Amino acid sequence: MLTVIGEALVDVVQRSSGTQAHVGGSPLNVAIGLARLDHPVQFIGRYGRDEYGDAVAAHLKSGSVLLPLGPDDLPTSVATALIDDAGAASYTFDLAWQLPDLTERLPRMLQATTLLHTGSIATMLAPGAAAVFAAVERAHPSATIGFDPNCRPSIITDADYARHQAEKFVALADVVKASDEDLEWLYPGVDPLDSARRWLTLGGSEGPALVVVTRGADGPWGVNADGEAQAPAPRVKVADTVGAGDSFMAALLSGIVDRGLDGAQNRGELRSLSAGSLRELLVHAAAAAAVTVSRAGANPPGRAELSAMELGSVNTSTAP
Repeated sequence: MLTVIGEALVDVVQRSSGTQAHVGGSPLNVAIGLARLDHPVQFIGRYGRDEYGDAVAAHLKSGSVLLPLGPDDLPTSVATALIDDAGAASYTFDLAWQLPDLTERLPRMLQATTLLHTGSIATMLAPGAAAVFAAVERAHPSATIGFDPNCRPSIITDADYARHQAEKFVALADVVKASDEDLEWLYPGVDPLDSARRWLTLGGSEGPALVVVTRGADGPWGVNADGEAQAPAPRVKVADTVGAGDSFMAALLSGIVDRGLDGAQNRGELRSLSAGSLRELLVHAAAAAAVTVSRAGANPPGRAELSAMELGSVNTSTAP
């Protein structure tokens, strides 16, 4: 069982052609992405007893994602995405982020978990961020930990605080993904790749096995103990960028699970992954992101679509 913990929300997408509402939230998107890649997944997050909350629950259940927590009395969180003529998204948020007391339930929820992923608003916004960190600490002795800061400066405006929070999670994570924009905001004036190299050292022997930086059309780059790797970004016609990073993260984690490297007992093998294998993971994840940006909304691929994109990218990719 894979577990994703974090925020669920509804993306209200505004384009010049009109407005549409889609269920989203970075962790929720990763959960859907993993399920579409044929992994058993549960999602631990909150949503309200309202129309949007009903849509969140229905979306997860229709995607075969298990939902151990029911709705609460707060309104479901909403993100409004404004899509410009180039397909790029900018966001505003109306959020409620907290979790019930999971002290007694969490051990049972995580009993079969071999990989736990979190990130984004859930790891930054109080009061829920403390509960998420406690869940990561609980899962760490038995599960692989994935983390994506997915920074939202319009929500968490204090970069010093966000940097502190991110580094706490990085130090306990095995697989870390961040965008170059995330790292530029967290560490102004520092090359994002240098920041990623430093993150690889956080936590010592308990820290990351690999750190990946997504760079849009320049393609992803990653670093691990064996060295550094990069992969091209497949050329596609961009509909919008909503959910692209989440699809990338889901496929990156899926590739690790497919290699049998999930679970704390496999940390040594994950740390010894070759730079060549890291590049293969980057190619795989970049293909998933390419499928997502080619269509509207956070709509990650299934295995067949991902395989088709990977085969097609042999001849249609940009240069590394």
